[in-house]
Amino acid sequence: MKWTLSQLQKYRNKEFLIDDIIRVDEIKETDPSIREVSPMHITGRGDIDSTKVTFHLKIVGYLILPCSRTLVDVKLPINVETTETFLLQGSEYETEEESHQVKGDMIDLKPVIREILLLEVPMQVFCEDFDSEKAAPQSGKDWEVIHEEVGSNRIDPRLAGLAKFFDENKSSDS
Repeated sequence: MKWTLSQLQKYRNKEFLIDDIIRVDEIKETDPSIREVSPMHITGRGDIDSTKVTFHLKIVGYLILPCSRTLVDVKLPINVETTETFLLQGSEYETEEESHQVKGDMIDLKPVIREILLLEVPMQVFCEDFDSEKAAPQSGKDWEVIHEEVGSNRIDPRLAGLAKFFDENKSSDS
């Protein structure tokens, strides 16, 4: 996913199709919560003109992340469409979109793809399987994980006496 400007200029005003599979395992070093990275399938096209090179890409693959509740592996599908613009040297105009400045005579899409994948990692991931043997415990001595629906109807035992106080107050008013 690396091209020199002279290679790209051969496709000026022509169709430049991209269909490649790349490995980006190095994002595991940047974000230690990523346990595994599948090979990413990159498809799309490049539009080349005299001042810029614009890539219209689709990135498909998956990441393996830990479940926020149970720590088991969760497969997070990646299916991202993006447009990346590289401004060639000497072009100093402002654009509404975010763009990358080309340094030297080489355009490398791999760092951009790594950045896009890191932005796709959610803050929390939840798995569907709670009864897995590999899962973190859901209860212990004097604690348990409760779900929001169940927890909202439950009365804290420390406040049970306060609920009786209001019941007594209502009966004395009657």
